[in-house]
Amino acid sequence: MDATERELLAETLRKTMLAASGQALATALDELGWPDLLAEEAKAAVPAVFALLGETGAQAPLLNDVLLAAAGRPLGGTLPLPYAGGSWVVWDRADGPGAALDGDLPLRPVPAGNTVPLAAGRRALGWWLLGTGRAMLALARTHVLDRTQFGRPLASFQAVRHRLAETLVALDGAEATLVAADDDLGSLLAKAAAGQAALTAARHCQQVLGGIGFTAEHDLHRHVRRALVLDGLLGSARELTREAGALLREQGTAPRLVQL
Repeated sequence: MDATERELLAETLRKTMLAASGQALATALDELGWPDLLAEEAKAAVPAVFALLGETGAQAPLLNDVLLAAAGRPLGGTLPLPYAGGSWVVWDRADGPGAALDGDLPLRPVPAGNTVPLAAGRRALGWWLLGTGRAMLALARTHVLDRTQFGRPLASFQAVRHRLAETLVALDGAEATLVAADDDLGSLLAKAAAGQAALTAARHCQQVLGGIGFTAEHDLHRHVRRALVLDGLLGSARELTREAGALLREQGTAPRLVQL
C-alpha cells in the first residue's frame, strides 16, 4: 500500500467513522474490507483504523479481530481481555450500555480467561489512545485560539502554551514508540507510552479548557473517559511500566529496541 492508497483509505475511514459507531460502524468497515485489510495490510490498516477511532470518538469491537487474527483464530467472535487491577472484561459485538466509565463501550466483567498473544492488541490500543490524545489536544488548541482573557488571546499565556507543548511532546514520543514496536516488549512499552501520553493530554487539556471542559455539552469529557478506559485495557500504563521493569531486572540487561 503506497502513500496515495493510505491517504485514500484514511479519508474513507474518517467519513465512515463520522457517520456511524458501534455495530453499525463494524458492519460498514466489514463492507469496506476490514477483514482483508487486517489479513493482508495489518501494518498500515491497524494504525490508520485505530488512530481514527480515537480522533473521531467512534468505537467498534475491532480489538477482538486484532487479537483473534494474532492468535490464528477466525474473526467475528470475542475474547476475555485482561484489565487493570487483575480483572477481566469482554468487548461485546452487540451495542449496549457498558459497565465501564465510558458507557459507550460495551465492556462487561467476566471471569479470568486464557492468555492470548497481547502484542498486536496493545499496539492497536496504543494507536487508539494516541488518536484520542490528539483529539483532546485539537479541542484545547481551538479553545485557546478562539478565547481571550484580560484582553489577550489565551494562546499567548506562557502557562497555557507549556501545557499544550508538553502534551504534544508526549503524544509525538508515544507515536515514535508505536512505529518502532515490533515484538512483545516493544509493544508493551508502546502501549504504556501511549496510555501515559493520553492521560497527560487529558490532564493538561482539562486545565486549559477550564470550566467548559467539565460540561456535558463539550466533547472533552467523552475523550477523557475513553482514554481512562482504554488505558486500563490489556494493562494500564502504570502496570505495564512495572512489568517491563521486572522483566529487565530478571534478564539483567536491556535489549536494543530501536537502531538509531
